[in-house]
Amino acid sequence: MTRLLPLARPLARALALAGVVALGLAAGVTLLDIGLSLVGGGIAGEVDLVQLGVMAAAWLAMPLAFLDEAHVSVDLLSARLPQRLGLFLKGLGGLLAVALMALVLRYGWDAAAQQLRFGDVSQELGIPIVWYWAPLLAGAALSVLAALLVALADLTAAVRGPAR
Repeated sequence: MTRLLPLARPLARALALAGVVALGLAAGVTLLDIGLSLVGGGIAGEVDLVQLGVMAAAWLAMPLAFLDEAHVSVDLLSARLPQRLGLFLKGLGGLLAVALMALVLRYGWDAAAQQLRFGDVSQELGIPIVWYWAPLLAGAALSVLAALLVALADLTAAVRGPAR
């Protein structure tokens, strides 16, 4: 399963790039709205568009953050442990991340399904609210996979010894 890590990375990078583009578009819409407000105009639905862009940016970048181990961590204790024990504890922490992301996915799915059933839409543009949940669901699902791959790699290295 750890051989899947190199295969997962291009997909995670593509999703993260889509998230960066979404954030760039959200920033562009905001700047354009500010510019237009100086001449008495504005963009209808700017808040709806920016919220959607920010949701996409945050959640679509998450799988790559797991794969690249880019989340904030504190290693005051683990740096002093024997390498294999440190890898084992890191792997256990990764499994906790898998569980957390699985819960996010499970409850996010329930919330998205409820929004879909009720037909909720955004306030200004009428964007279906389920669209706001789509990046969260995609990011959470792929984060489960990414965190699992990294945790298994760490646990495997703890058992076999790290690759030299």
